[in-house]
Amino acid sequence: MSEAQRSINKWLITITVMLPTIMEIVDTSVANVALPYMQGSLNAGTEEVTWVLTSYLVSNAVVLPMTGWLSRMFGRKRFLMTCIVLFTLASLACGAAPNLASLIFFRILQGAAGGALIPISQAILMETFPPQQQGMAMAIFGVGAMFGPIVGPALGGWITDQMNWRWIFYINIPIGAIAIIMCSFFIFDPPHLREGNGIRSVDWWGLGLLTVGMGALQIVLDKGQSEDWFNSSFIISLTVLTVVALATLIWVELTHEHPIVNLRLFKDLSFSAGNLIMFVVGFCLYSSIMLIPLFLQTLMGYSATDAGMVMAPGGVATLLTMPLVGAALQKRDGRKIVLAGLLIGAASMFLMQRLSLEASYWAFVWPRIVLGIGLAMTFVPLTTVTLSAIPKQEIGNATGMFNLLRNIGGSVGIAVAATMLGRLSQFYQTVLVPHINQYNPVFQLRFEQLKQALITKGLSATQADQGALTMLYGMVRQQAATLAYNRIFFIVGLAFLAIIPLLLLLKRPKHQTGPLELH
Repeated sequence: MSEAQRSINKWLITITVMLPTIMEIVDTSVANVALPYMQGSLNAGTEEVTWVLTSYLVSNAVVLPMTGWLSRMFGRKRFLMTCIVLFTLASLACGAAPNLASLIFFRILQGAAGGALIPISQAILMETFPPQQQGMAMAIFGVGAMFGPIVGPALGGWITDQMNWRWIFYINIPIGAIAIIMCSFFIFDPPHLREGNGIRSVDWWGLGLLTVGMGALQIVLDKGQSEDWFNSSFIISLTVLTVVALATLIWVELTHEHPIVNLRLFKDLSFSAGNLIMFVVGFCLYSSIMLIPLFLQTLMGYSATDAGMVMAPGGVATLLTMPLVGAALQKRDGRKIVLAGLLIGAASMFLMQRLSLEASYWAFVWPRIVLGIGLAMTFVPLTTVTLSAIPKQEIGNATGMFNLLRNIGGSVGIAVAATMLGRLSQFYQTVLVPHINQYNPVFQLRFEQLKQALITKGLSATQADQGALTMLYGMVRQQAATLAYNRIFFIVGLAFLAIIPLLLLLKRPKHQTGPLELH
């Protein structure tokens, strides 16, 4: 750390890097609730308007792993300020977009600028705080990271209802302006990230292959279910492109003198294990966050606001637990805290897999609170343990890949959960239908009750017969869907447990066993 940076209060630096981070994370989820309004305003189809989300995620995924390289090439402060400026201007352009094509184009720019903000912020915090306080630094970062998904959908809904969907982008402008001013005063480049750090040759092959490979992979994961996966030539073509591009990228990056993505970091077994654990945690987190509101709105009749009120207490539990975990990390072995977090996360999923259509509001809230506590006990210590032994000059690369693995895990989780939901619902419907027959006394009783209720409302006997059968079929579909959700929650719980053996490969941070030296 330079003398200029040493003289600045570390909490000022923390606030400075958290502002753009929160702005970027909120923007990942804030547009979801506004899609129907965009669709009407821009005269777009349902499939077309979802590219507003996909385009952002694709460009985000492309930039994440190259963040460390770009920081070394241009200097971290200059690159961070450029990203904040570009993100703010792209937000302005998104809000003013006259049609869908221009909105998607500006969302690509916004995603590319936003992709670097999180890993740079993490890298700055890891270098600003001394080793024994890095757990607290990651806890503060985690509070900001969890603030986005909690506030994003609610904020997006409120702004869209009260003003206009365009304002979900305009609100970034004052935040971006404040972040740029604070960054210019409080952020300085460490010596190892100045003047290009000796990089003379640009890894053009790596840049191209990374862009093609990560972009194609994100589109496959995002569009796979709606395109019916490998029954679609579009998905097959992109999958082949992904495999070829990423396989070639691995060879290119391992042979290049200044690779755009330093894959040699994965020689460290602890770093590799930490990334794999984060991939699965991302899988579990994003799939559960997608499934719970979907269950509530499609089967329980909850409104979007009510579903948000079920999710919010879990987010609050995470926010309250993270600082406690950060404090505990200064004295406790982070690996044991991660173990407790994974066990708590699995327990919450097993609680959810027993939910039924008769469950109350609190029956959904409590498992969500348990999950929130488990996630706080997993994210913070896992980040600290995984990144603590990485050399300073590689911390940007390491945080970029760590966040990329979490995002890809999330995309895989959402894709797998959506696919399993459709297929398991069909499976359970096939299992339940044989019980709906005229020889089943329960069916006969229920059928007659529904039929008589319809007749009393003025329907003829024939219409009542048809109506009662339709209502019974709807009940079967609801129950089949409930069983499908329960089975997926159970599988997600098993995924939490499956990665526990990988904790044995993680190294205990050196500041807990002796003095820490970052070369």
